[in-house]
Amino acid sequence: MENFVFQNTTKIIFGKNTETQVGMETKAYADRVFLHYGGGSIKRTGLYDRVVASLKAAGVPSAGDVWDFFTGKSRIETALPIGVVLTIPAAGSETSTASVITNDEGALKRDVSAEPLQPKFAILNPELTYTLPAYQTACGVADIMAHVMERYFTKVKGTDLTDRLCEATLRTVIKYAPLALQKPTDYEARAQIMWAGTIAHNALLGTGRIGDWASHLIEHEISGIYDVPHGAGLAVVFPAWMRYVYQEDVNIFARFAVRVWDIEPDFAAPESTALAGIERLKDFFRGLGLPVTLEELQVGTDRLAEMAAKCARNGPIGNFKRLNEKDVYAIYRLASAEKNGGS
Repeated sequence: MENFVFQNTTKIIFGKNTETQVGMETKAYADRVFLHYGGGSIKRTGLYDRVVASLKAAGVPSAGDVWDFFTGKSRIETALPIGVVLTIPAAGSETSTASVITNDEGALKRDVSAEPLQPKFAILNPELTYTLPAYQTACGVADIMAHVMERYFTKVKGTDLTDRLCEATLRTVIKYAPLALQKPTDYEARAQIMWAGTIAHNALLGTGRIGDWASHLIEHEISGIYDVPHGAGLAVVFPAWMRYVYQEDVNIFARFAVRVWDIEPDFAAPESTALAGIERLKDFFRGLGLPVTLEELQVGTDRLAEMAAKCARNGPIGNFKRLNEKDVYAIYRLASAEKNGGS
């Protein structure tokens, strides 16, 4: 196990109707607020009005090029206090230090991580996810699982506790994702997925480990160019990455198959067990209605070389297996239907 420091200072308020507490939580940090949100769903569902009302009740009335932080030209040293009302369990940003944006100029999707970006509080009400479209729910599930798997596949030894925590998180998502799709208002299913999304990316599962993160970088080049949800891209990229690197440590992939998917181990041929686990993951994504090939994302082969070059622009990526530009290109090809039998 590697040495580590773990500190997560985000206060989590979890449960039904918790969004009504946003005003008092915000009041502890500021008398003015910048209310930032994604699409229009929070207004259609009335969430925006409830948050504004809570801020008003608490007496809280409603500048440089930010891109420099994502290119490394500038460092984030301070930030306004951040509070979160979570509506899509997926990215885990409610308790993480990471941020990702896409710059349309050059179709560049980049990330930055800094301690000041850690939210002060996060309100997690599973009821707010009832209206999520099935596809967005599934994309979130893929993102959550990818966050766990990026940490799970490591060369570091002596990680038994976090191995089991990763496996438990994956098994929980695998159990409850289909239930949430079958019945969107299943509170327990939504709650389990929401909490798993937070646990997957609050740094706990990565303690004592060295994560990989190549799949995220490979996917960023896809959704930087194409209108593709991050989770959908990961559902395509991650199994392809696994197929490309599994021989680096067949045993960890066989363990993944047995402990996460309950596949009967073949002790005489652990490679077959490892490959069965990869296929089971792919089948699971397919069962959620997610794409599993680049063609299903409507991503052709004409820009694969460009994406590979941009992905490895600063040198090799990943830690489980270091990947150069040619490796990344090979993974893109594996992710295409013509190289995986269209499965």
